[in-house]
Amino acid sequence: MKIAITGGIGSGKSYVCRLLNQRGIEIYDCDAAAKRLMRDSLSLRRQLTALIGMEAYTAEGLLNKAAVAQFLLQSDTNAKAIDSIVHPAVAADFRQSGMQWMECAILFESGFDSLVDCAIVVTAPEDIRIKRIMQRDGITAAKAREWLSRQWPQDKVRLLADYEIVNDGTTNLGQQIDKTLKLIGPNFDIS
Repeated sequence: MKIAITGGIGSGKSYVCRLLNQRGIEIYDCDAAAKRLMRDSLSLRRQLTALIGMEAYTAEGLLNKAAVAQFLLQSDTNAKAIDSIVHPAVAADFRQSGMQWMECAILFESGFDSLVDCAIVVTAPEDIRIKRIMQRDGITAAKAREWLSRQWPQDKVRLLADYEIVNDGTTNLGQQIDKTLKLIGPNFDIS
């Protein structure tokens, strides 16, 4: 059984994944994999350079994150073009990893929900999410709201997910995780 953890920026999905790690569950991190593949895959390097230009990588061969981000933020068309290169590589890497769990912020938007049997969404009230983003990234509330607006609404993701873990700072996360694992059932091996 393949299981995904998803949730918008500031929801605390990475924190929930750390708690799952402490329970012996290894989780494939889609964001980290995308960065690794853009850095290390010669095929992705060629495709991204053809799309963005030579500035996609530095003279030393390192990914030029600023240039990639600038290109990506210029238009939805540019963002989709990058996604069409990176997403298939990450999906293939996940399949080859043999891992049962994945952490994916844009699970439904990317179509990665087709790679898993069930999805768990981590949610939090918007005001808490904004505070977390501001503290973590040292940005204004307005910028944090802008970042939130670029993602699917939490309510939409909640409707598509099979399970929800509320990370509001008061509801017991450990109990929610244990309950969710029991609901998922014995169809997976957490060792």
